[in-house]
Parts: sequence; C-alpha cells; structure tokens
Amino acid sequence: SENHGFALSNPNFEYWLLLHFEDGKGIASAQECLTRLKKHLPNYKKDIDGKKITLELIAKAISRAKLRDTNRSGDLPQIWSTTVYKLVEKILGHI
Repeated sequence: SENHGFALSNPNFEYWLLLHFEDGKGIASAQECLTRLKKHLPNYKKDIDGKKITLELIAKAISRAKLRDTNRSGDLPQIWSTTVYKLVEKILGHI
C-alpha cells in the first residue's frame, strides 16, 4: 500500500481552508481568497486552531472541492480548485 500523497491548492492553501466554510466561487485573487477566509477565521495568520475545523466541516470541504475539481484525472488542480481533498480522504481512510 502507498504511504504517501501529493496535494496542491491553486492558487494557495487558503483556498482549501475556505472550502470548509463556503463554496469558494467568484474569487478573483489570492488576496480576495484570504479576505473571505478571514470572515470565517478572523485571526488567521498561516496557522489555525484545530478546534475550529470539525469532521463535519472537513466533509463539506471535501464535497465542495470535488465540485470545483474539473480535472479529477490529474493531480494538478485548475485555477481556484484544490486536490487537498484527495490526500485528506486517504488520511481519513486510515483512521
């Protein structure tokens, strides 16, 4: 069995975090992504309180990421999409 994984978020990891709270549509820049994320996590500064991310939010983020991932056959996400959900699903499958 494989013990590794690879995931990307385009354009940034914050997009994956944003999908825990909303659908992530209509974002025009990385700064706008961060601004919208801070509506949900006002004190976000590249770290996050693990208590704020529940299994329910993770499930919502996975679902939203799958809807945004129009290139599911590859590992490289299109703009404003993420493949982090693939890695998270693997991790969840092992716990």
